[in-house]
Parts: sequence; C-alpha cells; structure tokens
Amino acid sequence: MSKKQKKADAAPAATVPAATMTDLRLDLLMRLSDLPGVPGQEDAVRDLVLAELDGLVDEVCVDAMGNVIARRAPRKPRKGEVAERVMISAHMDEIGFLVRFIDERGFLRVQALGGFDTRNLFARDVTVHARGGALPGIMTPGGKPVHIASPEERKKIPEVREFFIDLGLSADEVRAQVRVGDMVTLDQTARQVGRLVCGKAMDDRASVFLLLETLRALRGQELRHELIAVFSTQEEVGLRGAITAAYGVQPTVGIGLDVTLAVDTPGVGPDEAVTHVGQGIGIKVFDSSMISHRGLVDSFWDLAQERGIPAQLEVLALGGTDGAAIQRSREGVPTLTLSLPTRYIHTVVEAVHVDDLRAGVDLLVAYLR
Repeated sequence: MSKKQKKADAAPAATVPAATMTDLRLDLLMRLSDLPGVPGQEDAVRDLVLAELDGLVDEVCVDAMGNVIARRAPRKPRKGEVAERVMISAHMDEIGFLVRFIDERGFLRVQALGGFDTRNLFARDVTVHARGGALPGIMTPGGKPVHIASPEERKKIPEVREFFIDLGLSADEVRAQVRVGDMVTLDQTARQVGRLVCGKAMDDRASVFLLLETLRALRGQELRHELIAVFSTQEEVGLRGAITAAYGVQPTVGIGLDVTLAVDTPGVGPDEAVTHVGQGIGIKVFDSSMISHRGLVDSFWDLAQERGIPAQLEVLALGGTDGAAIQRSREGVPTLTLSLPTRYIHTVVEAVHVDDLRAGVDLLVAYLR
C-alpha cells in the first residue's frame, strides 16, 4: 500500500458527534434545480453558488473552465496528525441541448448534451435561451400523430436527431433571434412531493446543495482537513471541469458528490434497485468510471455506523461521476463518491429524499471535523 493510501485510510476523526441538520433550506435546492445550465453554459448556477458561498469559505475563485473553487483552511495539526487536502466536487451542469440547425420553416434541430431516454421527451415544453432573451418552445419528434400512424409507426422510439422545436414564429423571426449554439433546457418547476423533492436537474444540483449545506454547517468550526469545495462544469459530457480542477487543486483525498439510481419502484426486481430513497446516503463501491478506494469506503461506512447516520453501499453498472476525474488526476488520488439515491434520473421529475440529503450533510461534516 502506498503512503498516500495509508494516509487516506487513517484520515477520518471519530470523536466529535455528527451535526444534526434540521433546517435544510429546501427552497434553495428548488431554486438551484430550476436554473438553466447545460454543459458549458452554467452561468446562472455559478452566480447563485458564488452568492451562497459568501461568508462560508476563506478563498473562492473561478477558473478558466468556469469551475467554482472554494477553500476552507484547516486548524493547525496536532502532534503526529496529518492534515489532508480534501477535494469535494459536485457538478453544476444539467443534461440539455444546443441548437444545431434551423430549417427553412423555422423549426430547430438540437444536439443533445448528456444521455436522454427519448421516451421521456415527447411533447415537452422547452426554453431556448437566445441572446436577446428566453423563447418558449415545444419539443416533439417528427412523424405522424397517433390518429394517422400505422401500428408499426406507433411503436417506434425516435432518436434525438428526429426531435424538433417549434417556437411558434415565422422562419424569419426565428433566424433573427436564434443562432446555432443557443442553449435549450427542459421546463419544469421543482416541487415537494411528500418527503421527496423533485425537479428537472436534481442531477446534480441536489449535490451542489448538499455541498453548500455542508459548508454552512461547518461555518465557524475548525476543520481537521483542508477543504477544497469544487462546483464543476461540463460533467455530463465527460467530467471535463473536474479533470482540470483536480489537476490544479492537487488533492490528497477526493470525494465526488452525485446522484445515483434508486429504482425502488414497480416493475423492477430488488436486485436491480441499486439504492433506495429514504435509506441514507450512498457510499459508492463501483461504477463504470471508477472503483472507490477501499480504505475510504470502509472509513466512511464505519463512521456512518458509529454516528448512526443512515447509509447504504452502492454498486452501479453504468455511469460516472467527478470522483473518477479526481481519482485519475496526476499520479492518482484516493477517492470515493457519495451518492444521493434518486428516482427517475435523466427525466424532468428527478426525485431525492429529504432524509438522504440530511444524511449526506451529516456524514461529510463528521468526516471533515
């Protein structure tokens, strides 16, 4: 085992009780979810994050990729104690589209940014974020309505390239206001449904919220480790922001924050659920982009058990997080990802549970303190 691995295994402290978060600002979570921000155009989200960081960190900057990088200094290490540089990263971008073509009738064709199940895209309200202002639109696939479609045509699942956006304007009006590269987002207002909070961009604004709430819980408290909180860009198209941030930050321990599947719903067997909402924060063991550092998995799991913080271990067959970017930076970094169980991922009703959000904050606070 390398020196860095040994340090990571010994990192968490276990003498201070975990914080009890009874006042999660769910209104902030819903504001974050409602904001537009596809990969490369996360400006509105970044502005809110910067405003929320005021008074919570010692230093903050925005790098060339648009990542927000915020630092909290640690207390002076005690004799024989090692202070780690812990990078925690949550991405600001959401899946969405760019305008790629305007046809002769003024209909828009789009380029997907992120993975979509097109079955969830039929007859959707969208917004085209043009330079002159936001334009409401309707997204639907080309083809015949059910009234005149053949049985075979009704069964067909269209590809993204077959979808178009109708702005209800003439071709000349569209060309005067819209250009190739304009951002397109799906419309949905976040809301609470029982103990769930759902909206179009809980992936990964729920983790952005979790990281902000962790910093708020730590305000005025001494940290055992140096904390570098990164709010990253362009995760949905290849973890791009976290890659450059990790190279610049040079962490000794990495923690990715993201959502994961909670397929604890009808029609799916228990062996495929991955996680369950309301049963605690997920501690990722494996996904297709990374295998979490085993020492960190054990440390976080043991810490959760000691503090009575609800947690569940997660194995995800496909998918990736900022944790993978941190893990592979420079000579490699001991890393794991904490995952928020989320129903209906990559739809406009992504749903997270309040208790899982609280568990995520509590576990991060316990580790950092």
